[in-house]
Amino acid sequence: MEKVLIAMTVLTSIPGVAKMTTKKIAYDVDTVRLESVLVYDDASPPRPGLLMVPNWMGVSAANLRQAELVASRGYVVFVADVYGAKGQPKNMDEAAKAAGALKGDRQLLRKRVTAALAALKAQKDAKLEVTKLAAIGFCFGGTAALELARTGAPLAAVVTFHGGLSSPTPADAKNITARVLALHGADDPFVPPDEVKAFEAEMRQGTIDWQLVSFGNAVHSFTDPDANVPGKQQYNEKVARRAYQMMDTFLAESFQ
Repeated sequence: MEKVLIAMTVLTSIPGVAKMTTKKIAYDVDTVRLESVLVYDDASPPRPGLLMVPNWMGVSAANLRQAELVASRGYVVFVADVYGAKGQPKNMDEAAKAAGALKGDRQLLRKRVTAALAALKAQKDAKLEVTKLAAIGFCFGGTAALELARTGAPLAAVVTFHGGLSSPTPADAKNITARVLALHGADDPFVPPDEVKAFEAEMRQGTIDWQLVSFGNAVHSFTDPDANVPGKQQYNEKVARRAYQMMDTFLAESFQ
């Protein structure tokens, strides 16, 4: 896997968030050039690493702002590109097509998130505690993070936020060594009760340390400040705050 690193310092304008350093990390999977982004506080002591798979819009400006917020909670964040540098969606129609293609080809999705994890582990200069690694995902990114866990990737934990929970190969749960925390909106129309039940059945197959938290009065995209489609996709500040706090607690325990 060839890697090319381009560094650029960004002074974030998000209130209450420390100035973050971002580095574009480029590498190839097969013949596709992927461009992920590393986000961290260069002034901090070494911190655990989080492979973050964003929502279906990919490595967008909004998702990089979200990565800065997550990094400010005490992590080195690697925003994984799973589409390729030339495949980043420009609108929701393109995002639906790109995400749908990868959901239909789970082996390719696994290959790309596995490559992203390897690229994160190689970042020796980012004040990364390489022995403390986890994956998180939002919406479609939650599906991708779970697929990484299903490969048996050596992660301490996987956390999904309003993520897709389906699996075409539920027997692969036997490979999971990471602890799993699924943070779900109880009224999410895109992750219906049957999908949730199938996920629970999958998690019960082995000896997985797993939790599913269902937030009342929450729908899809509850952590996304730009989501505003009532009853479908809508930001919920209270639920988002609780979800991030649960993530922090779960990761702290998993990293011990």
